[in-house]
Amino acid sequence: QVQLVESGGGSVRAGGSLRLSCSASGFRYGSYSRACTAWFRQAPGKEREGVAVINPSGSTNYTSSVKGRFTVSRDNAKNTLSLEMNNLKPEDTAMYYCAAKWGLCLNEGPEEYTYWGQGTQVTVSS
Repeated sequence: QVQLVESGGGSVRAGGSLRLSCSASGFRYGSYSRACTAWFRQAPGKEREGVAVINPSGSTNYTSSVKGRFTVSRDNAKNTLSLEMNNLKPEDTAMYYCAAKWGLCLNEGPEEYTYWGQGTQVTVSS
């Protein structure tokens, strides 16, 4: 059974940094490297939105509001996904989720993702 577990959330002041991690288990040997992996976030009263995706090839894509501030990476040998977040802003406050699906990462909504973590809270104060 596939399981994703996020860690690394917390509370920071605006301009600060956090690094989120997502540990994946239950993938058959080597299969994690063929999955599209992504970070989503959801603020209270708002829809879940994609933050960053990273393809099996390593290519990445970011939502415009985080470009230049966030960096997504993955370690297929360790089945981990990371999100380095710098120059955080109050509007980045949300629950952050890692997600995975088979196939390429396209410009898709959360409904296309099969596997989800439980989320980790990021709170940025001004």
